Amino acid sequence: QVRLVESGGSVVQVGGSLTLSCVVSGGTFSSYAMGWFRQAPGKDREFVGAISQLDGYITHYANSVKGRYTISRDNAENTVHLQMNGLKPEDTALYTCAAYTHNGRWRYDVDGRYEYWGQGTQVTVSS
Repeated sequence: QVRLVESGGSVVQVGGSLTLSCVVSGGTFSSYAMGWFRQAPGKDREFVGAISQLDGYITHYANSVKGRYTISRDNAENTVHLQMNGLKPEDTALYTCAAYTHNGRWRYDVDGRYEYWGQGTQVTVSS
């Protein structure tokens, strides 16, 4: 079974930084595009960012996090990271990583297109 395990979530003050990690096992990580999503209590899950499996590692970000978040991947470690800077209270959410296995057009911001999901790691930004 393909398994995704996130880590790194914690309570952080406004303006602080965190790095989340997601380790993938049981599959071919290097063939997956990877995405990060988040969901706050009472709100819908929303797209955060994504990174391709192709040469150059194309990235996409939600407008709300552009300039503050950076996605990277390490295929040797089967790991994708989310570096978060300048955290705001509205960043508080459960952050989940997901693997995109489908061929064809990359619908990077559509959660229903991702095949495998982790359990999530909680990020709480305290003021």
